[in-house]
Amino acid sequence: MIFIRKRRKTYHADFVKGKEHSARGSLGTHNEDAARRLTHRLETALSEGPNSSHWLELSKLLPRGTFLRFASLVGATVKQLPTWKDLVETYKAHMTQRVKLGKFSQNSVDRYNHTLNEFELFLAEQRISFLRDIGKPLVESFKVWRIERIKSRKHSRNGTSLPLDAAIIHCAFSFAIENEMIEKNPVRLEGRPGENPAGGAEPFSADELSLLRKHAGPDLLSFLLLRWTGLRGSDAVKLTWGEVYLDRKEIERVTQKRHKKVILPIHTELLFALELEHDRRNPKPTDRVLLNPTTGKSMTRPRLYQRIQSMGRRAGVPTARPHRFRDTLAVDMLTRGASPYDVAKMLGDTIETVEKHYTPFVKELRDRVRNILETGVGLEELAQKTAERLQITSKKPN
Repeated sequence: MIFIRKRRKTYHADFVKGKEHSARGSLGTHNEDAARRLTHRLETALSEGPNSSHWLELSKLLPRGTFLRFASLVGATVKQLPTWKDLVETYKAHMTQRVKLGKFSQNSVDRYNHTLNEFELFLAEQRISFLRDIGKPLVESFKVWRIERIKSRKHSRNGTSLPLDAAIIHCAFSFAIENEMIEKNPVRLEGRPGENPAGGAEPFSADELSLLRKHAGPDLLSFLLLRWTGLRGSDAVKLTWGEVYLDRKEIERVTQKRHKKVILPIHTELLFALELEHDRRNPKPTDRVLLNPTTGKSMTRPRLYQRIQSMGRRAGVPTARPHRFRDTLAVDMLTRGASPYDVAKMLGDTIETVEKHYTPFVKELRDRVRNILETGVGLEELAQKTAERLQITSKKPN
């Protein structure tokens, strides 16, 4: 028989068999009615033996030590419920394996770890550790919490990284489903990561480019490299002199994100700057092209982002960031008459990506189309000219 007794504010259970105490422990509750209900379930589970369905429920309700002491009386075992910590440890090991197989980059791992750590911090504030306690309402609360943290940072992008955060957490829980840790994914995606909520690309205007060039200062090489190559920030900072062929006026690089080889013609303005930098430094082929002007060491991606933002503030372009140069080059090429195929080859992207993100009618493209409509020869003009030609021909004497 199991007796309950109160020790200080918490109720405890004593299992007495004959005149001996076989097991005892805290019930983890201050409420007498709750303590009696737990005691009744314990007695039922003990009477039904190790295969009783009550053991699983008791493992969630009782303090761990109490559960183990009572379960051991009949040899009952219950699999430990998986925690968020268990999932993260397993998932990080999985990402490490993918890096070794060449299917994942270390930069991606770092970005994933940042989001996973943010979610762990949120769970700690909510005092939640078990995966079974993480449902859709909780994840939606995390999104609100995450947006507030992003917006609170100086020079934030107003929460535009939330789709990527949601996608990363969704991937982690999908991994948990594959490993039978949970049954359903509690994360609702927030659109495609990297998409501009307003739609399409965000190129700099001609005036903004002029201002940025004027205020580039010690970051002029970074400005020109991003402006005339469209390289992502990760590729720009890792570009080496061995990938720059000044004699051929070309840059060859395998892009980090898509692992595609791009051969980029070097614009005259960029070529002049690269030749000056090469003569000044006399670098080795393995040396990085971009250096941090402040330290003289190789530029890092976070530092490049910060320096472009600083350049934008000096120029009065507060939304300046490295990826906007990529958008600018793509739209600039399309405006000059390049095909989506040409742009895709230059950027190391797919034609589908170019058509979806760069060819939508941003202002520069609308102006080009308007010019074509107003100055070109269309259906009506062609028909009128044909009619005039026929009329002139009919008036000619035989």
